[in-house]
Amino acid sequence: MNRVVVAALSAGAAVIVAVPATAQVSMQGMDMKGMKMPMKPPAKKKAPPTTLAKRPTTRRPAAKPVAVQKPPAKAMESMAMPGMDMSDAAKASTDQPMSGMDMSGEKASADSSSGKAMSGMTMPDMQASGTALPAGNAPAPMPPTDHYADRFFPPAEIHKAHEAMMRQEGGRNFSKIMFNLAEYQIRDGKDGYRWDGEGWFGGDINRLVIKTEGEGTFREGIDSAEVQALYSRAIGPYFNLQAGVRHDFQPSPTRTYATVGFEGLAPYLFEVEGAAFLSDKGDLLGRLEGYYDQRITQRLILQPRVELNLSAQDVPENRLGAGLTNAELGLRLRYEFVREFAPYIGVSDDAKTGRTAEFARADGKDATSTSFVAGVHFWF
Repeated sequence: MNRVVVAALSAGAAVIVAVPATAQVSMQGMDMKGMKMPMKPPAKKKAPPTTLAKRPTTRRPAAKPVAVQKPPAKAMESMAMPGMDMSDAAKASTDQPMSGMDMSGEKASADSSSGKAMSGMTMPDMQASGTALPAGNAPAPMPPTDHYADRFFPPAEIHKAHEAMMRQEGGRNFSKIMFNLAEYQIRDGKDGYRWDGEGWFGGDINRLVIKTEGEGTFREGIDSAEVQALYSRAIGPYFNLQAGVRHDFQPSPTRTYATVGFEGLAPYLFEVEGAAFLSDKGDLLGRLEGYYDQRITQRLILQPRVELNLSAQDVPENRLGAGLTNAELGLRLRYEFVREFAPYIGVSDDAKTGRTAEFARADGKDATSTSFVAGVHFWF
């Protein structure tokens, strides 16, 4: 009887001592850095192969389940790790078995081991990432330059290369000659002619411009003719400032003028020009003109045109009166066979006003005239 009692007490003590040791072994196999929890139970040893001899069929009595005692609190304190709240861990370890610990012969649930047993654990060694990075004090990167090659080649060499590229891609000199008007005028009994053109040579910014315009009557000669030589300077994307000289060959006596003017493209694509002329005799004249190309089709274009001439004082020798000397209104329809050549037809009305009209009547000429015109608009 005493031997049976001693054997029972020895078996109970062995079970109590084995439980904390098993828990420590299972905790040592856990990788706390990556928190990898083994999900598979340890492999069971294969049973030795049985012999062909029949085994006895007698049933053995079922073994009674051994009661597992909860480890004491002091044993759990020895298992403490940095950053682990042992109050929650102890409760989790006593209430729910951790994954990988086969304490009762049943498989532990992965959800219970990760959600309940590991609650309360913090990872102080995990590094910040994403938007949780601390503010830095590194210097800002250098701003990018206009050209990537500037980073590798000397500035002097890059400057030469830029100049060569600008000359090749548009910085060269060009030339153009254009006659906006070159027409035959059919008047009441006195047919005439008129021209208005210009030519220039230079680049996009600086140019030499030659302008000429005039009119005459058949069998009576040239009524007026002038030539301007101007330096033109671009003052914006659409306008040029011009300065130079103007010389009148007709009417007589001839005059030479210092000239300051402008030309350009106004809003809504109106071509405009203006100039002031100061003669060598002190006479001050002015001129404003403009026209607009209204495209009816890609080749058929209607061009309304207006020109106003002014004088600051009376110039009797040139038959000019102070104020608005004359106004010309015209409407011309042209057809562009090619962009460089377009014949046109139209109508033009010229009216002298004020003292200029009085000078014309005194000379036996009409103050107003209306002409049907036919001509050619061309450039090259």
